[in-house]
Amino acid sequence: MKIAVFRPDDERLENAVELLELLDVDPVPDPMLAVQPTGKKPRRADFVVLTSKTGVELAHEAGWNPGEATVCAIGEGTAATLRKYGYEVDIVPEKFSSRGLVAVLADRVDGQRVEVARSDHGSDVLTDGLADAGAAVHETVLYELVCPKGSGESAELAAKGELDGVLFTSSLTVEHFLKAAKERGVREETMTNLDDMTVGAIGGPTHDTARNHGIRVDVVPQTASFDRLAREAVEHLGDKAEV
Repeated sequence: MKIAVFRPDDERLENAVELLELLDVDPVPDPMLAVQPTGKKPRRADFVVLTSKTGVELAHEAGWNPGEATVCAIGEGTAATLRKYGYEVDIVPEKFSSRGLVAVLADRVDGQRVEVARSDHGSDVLTDGLADAGAAVHETVLYELVCPKGSGESAELAAKGELDGVLFTSSLTVEHFLKAAKERGVREETMTNLDDMTVGAIGGPTHDTARNHGIRVDVVPQTASFDRLAREAVEHLGDKAEV
């Protein structure tokens, strides 16, 4: 079984490939995201929100000091990276999503300054939700996410019917995958064959993006982690093979 994975070309992709191999799957690594740092760091505020491991690493490299701020991480991966660099983590929502964090902070941020430090493609759900709760929200773009040159091997494999599954790990991976298919002249064939494949999305926003582009999603893990996404997608593939 061949499953395409679209993580950035760093240890995240290496770990994803290793996990899929352990699950007896033939991984097709096809990075759909590349990170371009802006050199900025989070501003001082009453609450500071970090949404990714990459954001934490770049904030640390820029010399970020949270001071007395309440530090919030949108998921355990982000929280673990914060702790790795010596930052204290005050809040991690049980539901690892923008909506989950807004729900936790809604009754705490009225009249408070909230700094959201993330990529240039962050969801408005977080910033709008905090603003609606009465916070003075500022967003700092720590890095931009672009589509790497040469990506799209997985789209060609999908178009030929030589791929069994795809694992979308953000809304941008969906959009860049379809962009690569279009640029290679195989979008129609790719979309048709996706109906016969196992399609996984790491969380609700990614699922919604795929659905809005006409892609049926089979697997959305309750916990938004690549480990759960991969394991549930492989299980789904196994169940299909037994039918």
